[in-house]
Amino acid sequence: MANSAREKQHEDLDILVRQAQEGDKSVRERLIREYRPFYLRVASQVAKKYLVLGRDDEASIAMSAFDEAINAYNLKAGASFLSFAEIVIKRRMVDFFRRKARTREEIPLSALEAEDAEETMIRKIELREAVGVIQLQQEAEERREEIFRLNQLLSDYGVRFSDLIRVSPKHQDARDRALEVARILANDPELLKFLTHRKALPLKELEKLVKVSRKTLERQRKYIITLTLILIGEFHYLQEYLKRTV
Repeated sequence: MANSAREKQHEDLDILVRQAQEGDKSVRERLIREYRPFYLRVASQVAKKYLVLGRDDEASIAMSAFDEAINAYNLKAGASFLSFAEIVIKRRMVDFFRRKARTREEIPLSALEAEDAEETMIRKIELREAVGVIQLQQEAEERREEIFRLNQLLSDYGVRFSDLIRVSPKHQDARDRALEVARILANDPELLKFLTHRKALPLKELEKLVKVSRKTLERQRKYIITLTLILIGEFHYLQEYLKRTV
């Protein structure tokens, strides 16, 4: 029953706020009058002192902020009006204290501690998110640059990326065997010299070292060359990709 009554109160308040937004001055004045204890309480919590309207500047700031909240509240946003109004009031209070700080007037430092800590945390979170986005963008650009360099390198071997889609082994065990051949090739200086100078696989020599038929080596030639060039080159992201997928 208590929850139902609270929900009904929120619905009634939303109706009044909408009427005020639509230009009903009497409803706006009613809201500002009836919710005076609310916005003065919020402002008093920030100012760390009891506030009286007509005596304290902070009280006037709170009333103005409440009026601002009426104008700015989005009925479809999901949060209750009072929750939204509390945020607006606290922000305007902090703005007020900061203006006073710039003019060297005395302010209750404790009033700023909670808000400053909150804003500092928000800035840290925003900074981490911004750095994360920048890092992702940079990594994506570096991956594209690696693929571009590899594509240029493969052209010297008569290999195109479109070829790789067609000749890449369909089964995991076949891909594993191809990678093992590429590793043997990459770690043998003589075989590697043959590859880089002649732009071709040393099929005769490889056939003696691996458990793969010459026919398979010939069929996977372009794929094995690509894997070998990735292993011996400066292709950090592509090498990590090989570890996860090949």
